[in-house]
Amino acid sequence: MDTGFGLRDINSPYSRLSPFFIHFNGVQFDKKYTAVDQIEKLGFSARDVRHIVLTHLDFDHAGGLEDFPEATVHVMQTEMETAQDRGGFIAKRRFRPEQWDEVKHWKYYSAGGEPWFGFEAVRNLDGLPPEILLIPLVGHTRGHAGVAIDTPEGWLLHAGDAYFYRHEMDSAKKSCTPGLRAYQWMMEVDRKARLLNQDRLRALSSDRNKGVRLFCSHDAVEFKTFADQSGTTRQK
Repeated sequence: MDTGFGLRDINSPYSRLSPFFIHFNGVQFDKKYTAVDQIEKLGFSARDVRHIVLTHLDFDHAGGLEDFPEATVHVMQTEMETAQDRGGFIAKRRFRPEQWDEVKHWKYYSAGGEPWFGFEAVRNLDGLPPEILLIPLVGHTRGHAGVAIDTPEGWLLHAGDAYFYRHEMDSAKKSCTPGLRAYQWMMEVDRKARLLNQDRLRALSSDRNKGVRLFCSHDAVEFKTFADQSGTTRQK
């Protein structure tokens, strides 16, 4: 899954990240929040991580990629192309090649094959079991995707930044805080696609017959619910 900020971001933020987003988001730079620190606290080393399935390449999702030198990074082809182009004020600041220019192993994908609950899908990720899929969810970025995992308890979908707030998935009365709504608007590249995908995710989440559980990247309450269910309080 996504790596969040990495050790190099923590140690030298202004050489790696946009000052605009550092101050706009009030980023907390602390080693304990890095993926590699949490992996090590679970008793593993950085080199034990062999695959990272990435929702997108925003600065707050891809910063830790270089902390895992043996990992193959799986991402949508369109996302890499857009991140390398970096056209426009936001794109120049959201995509930071300094965070991933030393990654040695990449795998790029386009949607195709059998759909997943009506969504386009990428199946058979190279080197990974068939239970892990990429689900294109365009809107936040042009190559944004969710990561679906078939678990013994049913399908789990990491929706990345397709939504930001748990109540956006409430079918009866969807809602979002003003600040998060404004941030999503500022960061979107395709409003129509983003809102359409939110509608589709909301319908999927509310259909109990489908048995799909959703979570996003930025809702702390939603994360705690899943962490408590899995018996851990460490974010992964």
